[in-house]
Amino acid sequence: MADPLTTHNSSFVAYVDESGDQGFVFKQDGSGSSRWFILSAAVIRKSNDMQMVNCLKETRELLGKAPKTALHFTKLKHEQRVPYIRRVSELSIRTVNILIYKPEISNPETFTTVKDRLYRYATRYLVERISWLCRDASNQEQGDGFVDIIFSDRSHMSYDAIRYYLHLLMSGDATDQRQPVQIAASVIDPRRIRSVSHSKLAGLQVADAVASGIHFAIKPNRYGETEATYLSHIKKILYRRKGKVFGYGMKLWPGNFEAMKSKVPEVQLHFGDLQL
Repeated sequence: MADPLTTHNSSFVAYVDESGDQGFVFKQDGSGSSRWFILSAAVIRKSNDMQMVNCLKETRELLGKAPKTALHFTKLKHEQRVPYIRRVSELSIRTVNILIYKPEISNPETFTTVKDRLYRYATRYLVERISWLCRDASNQEQGDGFVDIIFSDRSHMSYDAIRYYLHLLMSGDATDQRQPVQIAASVIDPRRIRSVSHSKLAGLQVADAVASGIHFAIKPNRYGETEATYLSHIKKILYRRKGKVFGYGMKLWPGNFEAMKSKVPEVQLHFGDLQL
């Protein structure tokens, strides 16, 4: 059988990175595990992929960074992050973001007893929405309609396990399904999933900026403050379907916007206008 990673002609590329961790140790002073786990994808037509490279090149020049320096959003100063995320918001991309508020998960042991189960669960939601976006934007003149999904490589992560998990979901054989799987099989092939080091691809650094930028808006710092400046730019590139953001470019779990806004003030404060 031919290797789909070398013989296919995909129409889209989705770059995936996360912010936060999978832990469930929450301390009163706000330390310990992150309250939020965010998994984000920056999706672009393959024909426009060089935009990512040019964006990073221009940003490094602006910030005075050496060529090919990998940009990590959290390691930059605020005054560096702003022009960076502004340039990201001007790209021909759409972003899909899964926001999991871990303190509200009623059965955390489900995710602590099996390694990386929370990550895989978030991946399922992410891939569903990537598939809807690519299915609806498919153009028969540009590629075969499928999307390459490239994760920022984590040394501890088994990407074979993620491919197999998605295969089980799409075949209906997964045992941990809480609701019907809605992955559009016409654009998703689990064999077209791979991982690459963050420093190797501009698209992965863009996905990192998006995930981290959203996290800054909903994660209070040690002074109880949040920073939504980056989110104001990210809002321009959120995936919308029939004008709706929630459930598409922004998926909150557990619950939804209405359920979350009373429990997490930052959600109402920074995401409330997305309901308009």
